[in-house]
Amino acid sequence: MLDSQSPDTRPSVAIRDLDLRFGDVEVLQKLNLDIKQGEFLVLLGSSGCGKSTLLNCIAGLLDVSDGQIFIGGKNVTWAEPSERGIGMVFQSYALYPQMTVEGNLSFGLRNARMPKDEIARRVARAAEILQIEPLLKRKPGALSGGQRQRVAIGRALVRDVDVFLFDEPLSNLDAKLRADLRVELKRLHRQLDNTMIYVTHDQVEAMTLADRIAIMKGGRIMQLSSPDEIYNRPQNLYVAGFIGSPAMNFLAGRLDGGVFTSGALHMPMEGYEFARPPAGGIAVMGIRPEHILTGAEAEAAPVRASVTVDLVESLGSDTLVYTELAGGQLRIRMDGLAQVRPGDTLTAGFDPARASLFDTATDERL
Repeated sequence: MLDSQSPDTRPSVAIRDLDLRFGDVEVLQKLNLDIKQGEFLVLLGSSGCGKSTLLNCIAGLLDVSDGQIFIGGKNVTWAEPSERGIGMVFQSYALYPQMTVEGNLSFGLRNARMPKDEIARRVARAAEILQIEPLLKRKPGALSGGQRQRVAIGRALVRDVDVFLFDEPLSNLDAKLRADLRVELKRLHRQLDNTMIYVTHDQVEAMTLADRIAIMKGGRIMQLSSPDEIYNRPQNLYVAGFIGSPAMNFLAGRLDGGVFTSGALHMPMEGYEFARPPAGGIAVMGIRPEHILTGAEAEAAPVRASVTVDLVESLGSDTLVYTELAGGQLRIRMDGLAQVRPGDTLTAGFDPARASLFDTATDERL
């Protein structure tokens, strides 16, 4: 039982067999999740996967159909949001327009009848951490989008809790502000060392912020691991295709005797770490565009194939080359200064150790 664990080993947030149903529709299904103390966990997935719903269950904004939620070792499944020891930052800033920044930060504390000197201390600390001290006397209408989001984060920060919940807090900002605030959130987590649970559909946010990522689909967690593990060793075809921009290349073929064959491509899988002993049969090989070698590196690669360039996209720092191999499209990411044109013939080099193999019957990693 969770309550019998020592405080040192107890997870900060624990979810046990969580179900959520709206009528006959199952939104979350027998979901189990342990989040460590001080961990930055990102819930990642496309719209409708259940990530925001799960966050709202943790926050107490939705009543669960079955299962239990523990925060700090305490069963809070039916506790009010105010009793859960959490601070929440929403997608919309949800600031009171008639109040100053200082008023917005202190509003919840004043309602809780906290002593004035303690309110002042917490507001000053949050303003210093978020670098919004010069803005305390302004109203939200006089702030930029990034400044408003800092105030929204500050309103959660003044609660002085152990767990912070973020529901797509950067989605309303432009690209540059999102990048700037990502850095600030990472720095904030390192400074506070609080548990943070963050919902997003943005891969870049997930990969750059998370200690671990939970990729969700249909109310289930498809993979829970570090960003590096998810990127380099996806557990199933869904995760492999979801993570990465441009997406992973997939080639359909067969695996026999440790050799993957797709059309004219024959790849002995030497150096590949099989998740389980290969039985052989129909399989799919995935390889990321940046893991396909060209030029001198391709000539030294264990496996090589000749491909013809169909289309070239210049992305500044990178050049994305579209070719065809074994009847399927093959994307190759090259250096931004690469001199390549449609119609050119390239040697593409493959390292089996950088590939991923999947069982077509189960979609699971081989």
